[in-house]
Amino acid sequence: MPNPFARHKVATVLSVIILLPLLVFVLWAVITLSYTYSSGERAGIMQKLSKRGWICKTWEGELLMSAVPGSAPEKFLFSVRSDSIAAEINKLSGRRVILNYEQHRGVPTSCFGDTEYFVNGVSA
Repeated sequence: MPNPFARHKVATVLSVIILLPLLVFVLWAVITLSYTYSSGERAGIMQKLSKRGWICKTWEGELLMSAVPGSAPEKFLFSVRSDSIAAEINKLSGRRVILNYEQHRGVPTSCFGDTEYFVNGVSA
């Protein structure tokens, strides 16, 4: 006769094996997205903003920064989590803008953004 406690023990072990990694992943994502490693502003010419990704669609952009006019510009790659901020940035494409950003290091997947720089404001 099968022991009902043995079945319960197997179900508990399987639950722990499945739920523990999921819980660790969720905690890791919450911590990395709520802790700001650095924040600041970047100014330059807004070159590109596109929504991309296979499963998780994220807004990804490029800002061309040049310290000295005539020198080769440096690209600042960034992600935008808000559709309303992405719409504001799209209106300013090709113009000089100032982006307010936060850097979140160690974000677990690209579903939150391809870069570690998340733009949370823009001004012309």
